[in-house]
Amino acid sequence: MPKLLLRLTLIALTLALVACGSIGEKRDETKNWSADKLYAEAEEQLKGGFYEKSINYFEKLESRYPFGTYAQRAQMQIAYAYYKQNEQAQCLAAIDRFIRLHPNHPNVDYMYYLRGLANFKDKKGLLDFVSEQDPTERDPKAARAAFDAFKQLIDRYPNSQYAEDARDRLNYLLDAMAKYEVHVANYYYRRGAYVAAANRAQNVVRDYPGSEAAKNALRIQMLSYDAMGMKELRDDTERVYELNFPKADADDIASGKKPWWKVW
Repeated sequence: MPKLLLRLTLIALTLALVACGSIGEKRDETKNWSADKLYAEAEEQLKGGFYEKSINYFEKLESRYPFGTYAQRAQMQIAYAYYKQNEQAQCLAAIDRFIRLHPNHPNVDYMYYLRGLANFKDKKGLLDFVSEQDPTERDPKAARAAFDAFKQLIDRYPNSQYAEDARDRLNYLLDAMAKYEVHVANYYYRRGAYVAAANRAQNVVRDYPGSEAAKNALRIQMLSYDAMGMKELRDDTERVYELNFPKADADDIASGKKPWWKVW
């Protein structure tokens, strides 16, 4: 009797699973859709801001029609939908997958551009210096990743329709990363870590010569060397400062800025 009961139970479970599978199939409205219809519906959902549903449709399209242009378009649109949904990790994973599978695709330049945009979105979190968060706790990795992506785009596809915007963003990122480094150097200086401040400032002078950030970095170097009693290094740095920015202090005074020694 127990064996019979067990057998009946197994049969009942099997029938239930089959029934559930059948119901699931009936609920899939896309089951008999053509590639054209599936793509059109996915695009419609994307335009309407229904990103989750559009991703679902694009994934079905790629799965059912894995060869040809539809699958490639679906892969690109999946990455874009994740970008619009602010799902950075999934977006970057989709981009990397596309570039790996289709390195010579005629629109692969767009994927490099989208990679830059996905990382560029983090810039405010990186550079919001007015917050009270310890500036050394912020990770500039996203800004550097965005910079690398935009630079790859420009180097590989200088005539791309996205190259001009990428160049503008590169200039912004260069300025932002330089300011970040100066901010950290100033943070060290204000806490009496003069060696760390001077070294960090030196990196800015080396990596961003001639910039406003480099000017402020030289000022921090002078202050740090002075605080450590290193008069010779302080005087050498002052000579470099005066050689590269001869009118800097006069311009600051004329514009109403704080004196150069008040760098915070």
